[in-house]
Amino acid sequence: MAGRRVSRDAANLSPHWGQLVDILRRAKISLILDIGANVGQYATYLRQSGYGGRVVSFEPLAETWAALDAAAAGDPDWRAAPRTAIGDADGTVTVNRSAESDMSSILPLDPGFLESSPSSAYVGQETVPVARLDTVFGDHVRAGDRIFVKIDTQGYERQVLTGAAGVIDAIAGFQVEMSLVPLYDGEAMFDELMARMGDLGFVPHLLIPGYYSRHLGRMLQVDGVFLRP
Repeated sequence: MAGRRVSRDAANLSPHWGQLVDILRRAKISLILDIGANVGQYATYLRQSGYGGRVVSFEPLAETWAALDAAAAGDPDWRAAPRTAIGDADGTVTVNRSAESDMSSILPLDPGFLESSPSSAYVGQETVPVARLDTVFGDHVRAGDRIFVKIDTQGYERQVLTGAAGVIDAIAGFQVEMSLVPLYDGEAMFDELMARMGDLGFVPHLLIPGYYSRHLGRMLQVDGVFLRP
């Protein structure tokens, strides 16, 4: 996210990482399901900020998954799940690969956003496995786990939440990326996702600045952290 977005290199110095870890500690979270892990930045910064619980990271793209698996290899409590996307159905799906790997998405880029951010343009496609979260949930969860789900899926958050329907009552909290302006065609926007989390019984505890566009001079995405009251 260097340049127009918040730098991932500096993210571990940002106050929100300590705030997030404090929230996880207070909620007694023992397992984080890291959906849309890219190369493992999220788990890395959580570790640097003091989170010591288990992490299972999900990433569908083959090259990116290999880097994620290597990043997790030295940590006995962090593992890369078998390569898969998480969505609202089981099967296969085509992911559009961006020149910036963390902008890759199942959804097409919004034409207006692409005009302002040509470096995000798609450069290829990859067909990958896809599964509902409630299908794979039992493969990773242990009895007694307090579970937190992080969703950073580049516009596919609505589908991930739909695919979690069968296990939603077992989840203590979520972190959800939410767009303030359209980046992908068909994505759920900030207002819809805030309402959806409320309907599911979760309340906001933290808003984290995300994608800031220097070209547009505005924040394009934030992350919301939600817990059951």
